Amino acid sequence: MSAKTATDLGLKVGTWNIDPTHSQVGFSVRHMMVSKVRGFFTDFAGQVVIAEELTASTVNATIKATSIDTRDSNRDNHVRSADFLEVETYPEITFASTAIEPSGSDFKLTGNLTIHGVTKPVTFNLEFDSTGPDAYGGVRAGLTATGTISRKQFGLEWNAAMETGGLIVGDEVKFEIDVELVLA
Repeated sequence: MSAKTATDLGLKVGTWNIDPTHSQVGFSVRHMMVSKVRGFFTDFAGQVVIAEELTASTVNATIKATSIDTRDSNRDNHVRSADFLEVETYPEITFASTAIEPSGSDFKLTGNLTIHGVTKPVTFNLEFDSTGPDAYGGVRAGLTATGTISRKQFGLEWNAAMETGGLIVGDEVKFEIDVELVLA
């Protein structure tokens, strides 16, 4: 039976802030059709407002596009350029939820994702990990969101053909987001 209320999950109703020190926004994309490049964003913030009926909860997050880190400065600078994120013009990536629905023992989180000035609806799988007191007298909760987007749908179309056929950069970008929340 899936949890439908905050009480079912042991969550307190209220506003929860993302703790960026204990959270990660990660992604991967196919490279040269043989491997994956993994990276993450290091500067982000957000809030989750938990309602007793979880379907009435909301999620809002902002990522600084310049904070991309794939462990290769040349690649990072290329992704920041007009070929991809164009961070001088579009400095933020944003997400605003529109629905949270039960899905088995987890949830589907749907919302509007804006990248490169283009807003599209996306759906992530959402798993509430656990909740409990922290060492400072506060309350924390963990959640994981995973999902895939098409970068081309967001105007991120740069690519180059390889001599053997195929493209250097895959279209699908897979996100894995691990968040630790602190009750405000």
